Amino acid sequence: MPAAPAAERVYTHIKQAVLDRRYEGGTLLTEGELADAVGVSRTPVREALLKLEVEGLIKLYPKKGALVLAVSAQEIADVVETRLLVEEHAARKAVPASPRLLARLEELLEQQKRQGEEGDLAAVAVTDRCFHAEIVRSGGNAILSRLYDQLRDRQLRMGVAVMHSHPDRITKNVAEHSEILQALRAGDPDAAAALVHRHVGWFSNLARGEVR
Repeated sequence: MPAAPAAERVYTHIKQAVLDRRYEGGTLLTEGELADAVGVSRTPVREALLKLEVEGLIKLYPKKGALVLAVSAQEIADVVETRLLVEEHAARKAVPASPRLLARLEELLEQQKRQGEEGDLAAVAVTDRCFHAEIVRSGGNAILSRLYDQLRDRQLRMGVAVMHSHPDRITKNVAEHSEILQALRAGDPDAAAALVHRHVGWFSNLARGEVR
C-alpha cells in the first residue's frame, strides 16, 4: 500500500489526538512541533490545519499556531438536541428488531464492557457511538444515517471528555445500553424511545453545568 499523502497523515495525527484528548482544549500547537511529530515539512501541516479549522476543531492564529478548541456548552446542547431527534425516531423504527441487529448490539455491548474494564476510554467512546449508529442505520433511511454520521467526531470528543470527568458513566452507559437492547428485544418501541431519551438526554446536564 502506498503511503498516505503528507497532509493527510498530519490531518489524521492531529484529529485523532484531539478526539482522544492527547491534545486537549486550550492546547496551542505549532507548525514546527507538528511537522517534527509526523516527519513532514511545514507545507502539509498548514494544509491539514486549514481543514481542521473548517471542521471546528482548532482556531488558527497567524505566526502563533493553532489553538485546540474546547467543547462548548452550546455545542453539547446542539449535539444532544440533534441526537434526540434522530435516535428516538430510530429506536421506534427499529421495532421489530431483526436478529442481525440484536446480535450486533449484544456484541458491541460485550465489547464496551471489556474496553471499560481495560480503561481504554477512547475505544469505549468509539464502541458506544457504534451502538447508537447501528440502531440509526437499521431504519434504512440513508439521509438520517448521513446526518447522524456528521455528528461522529463531536460525539467521540464529548464521550472521551465525559468519561475522563465522570468515570462512573462507563458502567452506567453499559447498563443503559443493556436496557435499550432489552426493550428492542421485547418489541416495545415506546420503552426503547424513552430509554434512549433518558440515556442521551443526560448529556444536556453537562451543557447546564449540572452533574447527576
